[in-house]
Amino acid sequence: MLKPKFIPYSQYHEYPLEEMKERSKEFMRNIQKRRTVRDFSDRPVPQEIIKNCLKAAATAPNGANRQPWHFVVVSNRAIKKKIRIAAEKEELEFYAHRAPADWLAALAPLGTNEEKPFLEEAPFLIIIFSQSYEVTPDGRKLKNYYVQESIGIAAGILITALHHAGLATLTHTPAPMKFLNKILNRPPNEKPFLILVVGYPAKDARVPAIRKKELSEIADFID
Repeated sequence: MLKPKFIPYSQYHEYPLEEMKERSKEFMRNIQKRRTVRDFSDRPVPQEIIKNCLKAAATAPNGANRQPWHFVVVSNRAIKKKIRIAAEKEELEFYAHRAPADWLAALAPLGTNEEKPFLEEAPFLIIIFSQSYEVTPDGRKLKNYYVQESIGIAAGILITALHHAGLATLTHTPAPMKFLNKILNRPPNEKPFLILVVGYPAKDARVPAIRKKELSEIADFID
């Protein structure tokens, strides 16, 4: 067993208390502007922005530092079209046959259906894959731990980073998503976790009129 190796945590920077409060407010005000967008512009986005945001996502805490994720960034029009066709096929089956009535009722105020034009319109699709195990160069399988938790945190950081950069996003999870392994030629140890649609919102983009729960509804403080 390898002996743990530690280095000094020299990158931490402590801010004065009042500055900390203001920074937390500033971040809150910025992230509260984030909305899920379904109407995207086809304006190009520099790939450098996507790369920087992916590097930010890769800093996410994860089980045993196994980093059980892989990001496939798709801008190719033909591949985006294939993904849309396959996703809409699954979504049509979902809305017509698989979805329970209460789930359809919950979705009704959002105006969603099986049509997913944003999968072609947006300049980038980032498909996030989770890795249940890692394959070593000599063919051994190493199990990964807390995979879903790790991937979820990384996805959250990625969405936040993209918003911070000035881009809009949409999380899309057609079920099942096995078609993505085939289209993107991903190995069997990877499972699609999320399609993240990324780009500028269309000029006429509209979002549902919804409210977020108040802090008192989602948190308790026990002193």
